[in-house]
Amino acid sequence: MRRSAGVFDVSHMGVLEVRGARAREYLRRLLANDVARLRRTGKALYSCMLKEDSGILDDLIVYYLGEQWFRVVVNASTRIKDLAWMRAKAGPFEVVVEERTDLAMLAVQGPEARDRVAALLPPELADAALSLEPFFGAVVGDWFVARTGYTGEDGFEIMLPGAQAPALWSRLNDSGVQSCGLGARDTLRLEAGMNLYGNDMDETTQPLESALAWTVAFDPAEREFIGRTALEGARGHGGGRCLVGLVLGDRAVMRAHQRVITPAGVGEVTSGTFSPTLARSIALARVPAAAADAGSVQVEVRGKLLSARIVRPPFVRHGRTLVEI
Repeated sequence: MRRSAGVFDVSHMGVLEVRGARAREYLRRLLANDVARLRRTGKALYSCMLKEDSGILDDLIVYYLGEQWFRVVVNASTRIKDLAWMRAKAGPFEVVVEERTDLAMLAVQGPEARDRVAALLPPELADAALSLEPFFGAVVGDWFVARTGYTGEDGFEIMLPGAQAPALWSRLNDSGVQSCGLGARDTLRLEAGMNLYGNDMDETTQPLESALAWTVAFDPAEREFIGRTALEGARGHGGGRCLVGLVLGDRAVMRAHQRVITPAGVGEVTSGTFSPTLARSIALARVPAAAADAGSVQVEVRGKLLSARIVRPPFVRHGRTLVEI
């Protein structure tokens, strides 16, 4: 896929529509990032949705499709929880939150993905897709095409009526786009240094210790988003934990929940795998913040302490190796 193009069925993801005159105001309260930044139609924003104690309920992408219409894509494992939470917070804002169970979603990723997809689309849809800037989406009829990948490669995410998805999948295969499983997608996202909900973050962690500080909009100071007070307290006292990248020096594979021994204390691997691109094991790990610049640590793999280097993700982006191996 890093050399050509692959297609993933990600229809398990939740697609939620937020509609109403106060939809923007509602999402500014609901999310840690600020949808006030979304002014151009189709623009996307990545954000966490927090509890009052700043624990992460989910990470998501929100698309601005109109002043009274936002589309939110959430994780499959949290879909039911997210929908209940969002509806519970919607009342004061008089917005409607609906789930689009009629839509399928295919992600086509890789250096040749955009050209191969465009060749299969009707002219109007192909033109809209090829004109998209990164982190934008466009609605054309019943279809929605976005450019917000999760693999470290360029490409498109296509939301379309579920009944039409099998035909598109077959046409993609016929054009040379290979079918890929979610296991491959997990390896690719880890090479790209992207968090996975349930592994690298959850309700017991907050964005500042999950390498997601960049997704929190503390300005303007008067915006009272859910979890802000707790996050400001965490930001104020410093210390705590942080999420780092690891590259293993030995011939073994790091996996989630393995212990990470650092000069500042013990941490834990949150996601680990063998990287086909780097031909060695890589991981994300949560360690004491004081260990972030330690350089090297030890990871307990099958009862043995093996040497690993702390690096700054991403490991791979657009086919290029970005860490020293």
